[in-house]
Amino acid sequence: MHELESLARPEHVEADVRERRFVEHTLQIAIQAALDIASYVVSDERLGEPRTNRELLDLLAAAGWTTPDQAATMRRMVGFRNIVVHGYTAVDPAILRHVVEHHLGDLGEFVTAIRRGLTSR
Repeated sequence: MHELESLARPEHVEADVRERRFVEHTLQIAIQAALDIASYVVSDERLGEPRTNRELLDLLAAAGWTTPDQAATMRRMVGFRNIVVHGYTAVDPAILRHVVEHHLGDLGEFVTAIRRGLTSR
């Protein structure tokens, strides 16, 4: 995520396909890493056996690892990740730019919440 904040040029996402691909795939990797850690926490803490990423995030929120708002935000990010990974549809460059300019902090807040939980246990 730090790499994306320091290297991305959101003002070029709409016109430069290389910039767009860099941002898409860096976000994809960051979101997947957050899901992997969430899965580890849910398993290690024996919070349940989620069948979906949505359930995974709900279990974290129910156990107090994240807030319900953070879980909801991460569900939307997972939806974005699914679009990138599975190619359901093309990613709108304007939306991609908006995410980079206004929502990277949401992913950072999720990571901070998980870190806080790991260090307090």
